[in-house]
Amino acid sequence: MCDYSLMTIPNRLAVSGEDLVVHRFAAGSVVGLASVCDLRKRQEYRKVQPHGFWPRLKNLFNPPDAPAIPAVCIPPGARLLVQDIPPKLQQQCGFQEESEEAVFTQITAAVNTFRDAVRFQNGVEVLLQRLAEGQRVRVLDLSSAEDRETSQGQQRVSVRAA
Repeated sequence: MCDYSLMTIPNRLAVSGEDLVVHRFAAGSVVGLASVCDLRKRQEYRKVQPHGFWPRLKNLFNPPDAPAIPAVCIPPGARLLVQDIPPKLQQQCGFQEESEEAVFTQITAAVNTFRDAVRFQNGVEVLLQRLAEGQRVRVLDLSSAEDRETSQGQQRVSVRAA
């Protein structure tokens, strides 16, 4: 859902069809996904800040509350379209295009370890931390592939050792 490093940041669940951006949050080295709409609101807020010496001095001692940018959490198994893949990452992963479909996954359950990643169709997994800041991600579908198979009338069968 959301990496351990984002737990101190307000967060919410993603919505199907939503456009997200890889964003570095105010906590420093914390990288996660943020909504394009939320980032636009923050930019609009900054544009309407007062200009001039006295209003700025007043805001220095009594700053207005800026709208918080929530981290957007994605459930494991959600389908994503990762866009604007940098050439270096394209080469490392063996991609021909700047956009690739991927599945959101968690690669470990270890504490205090980055675990959020995307698994591309060629099987390559990339930690969210390795994606470029500003890179766009579109949420295609929040349900996992297993959920889609079950909803299409196919049943999952698990085999257990006797």
